[in-house]
Amino acid sequence: MIIQRLEELYPDDSKFPRLSSKESAGLAALLNKFVIDGSVFSKGVGIMPADSRIDSKFVKDREGFYGKQWNIHDTVKHKPENMAHLRQCFEIAESLFVDNRDWVAGTSNPTLADLEGVWAFMWITSDLQPPPKYFNKAIYPKVYAWCERFQAAVQSAHARAPTVVSLKGSEAVPYLLGRPLAKLDPVVDPSDPLQLRRGALVDLYPTDGGGFTHQDRGTLVKLTKDEVAIEVHAPTGEAVYIHAPRWSFRIEEVAPRAKLA
Repeated sequence: MIIQRLEELYPDDSKFPRLSSKESAGLAALLNKFVIDGSVFSKGVGIMPADSRIDSKFVKDREGFYGKQWNIHDTVKHKPENMAHLRQCFEIAESLFVDNRDWVAGTSNPTLADLEGVWAFMWITSDLQPPPKYFNKAIYPKVYAWCERFQAAVQSAHARAPTVVSLKGSEAVPYLLGRPLAKLDPVVDPSDPLQLRRGALVDLYPTDGGGFTHQDRGTLVKLTKDEVAIEVHAPTGEAVYIHAPRWSFRIEEVAPRAKLA
């Protein structure tokens, strides 16, 4: 959703062509679901080395996502099973390049479909250093070559890009809160299965684990088949829109009793 919104804000040009297209949109969506719902990423977590080599920031991030009950030792307990699952995932990805195409959608340049699929395989083949007995360039030459091509494309784009301005969190918050709200098409589909009305107080959270610890409550301002948006207020009073996709996110109307709490 973030990339789609950025491409709406910044039109296509020859130097930085759009990643998305109508021709590759379906494949991009499928690869997104393959990597997340098909467990490429989560099974990758399950083959991480359960020792001091694990990035402590990553462990803290996962604990914040799944809750304190999550720990890396339980996750990697079924490492052989996770590797078996990943081998099938690599086979699927390998088959997408059977005709020797460079990019997954058969295009001359990388598209959103490549980005949605390749990142998890790049992470697994590099950072995780999987057992070479099961994962190497000889077994999956096309997957490894795909990762290398994409990395080269990223480096090329980075070299052409303007200098990135970095902000610390303490700097970003007042900057964002001081900006006017983005233009929003306040559509709440009356035929949506949830039958919610505009202005309803709702809780919004992901259903893939993060909902255990991260939930937002706000006023419903947009609801379509693809997107939901709620309005919340910062402690200092500024209004902020929170957007989320409909896939793997739950929207629950707050009970009248809770509204008074």
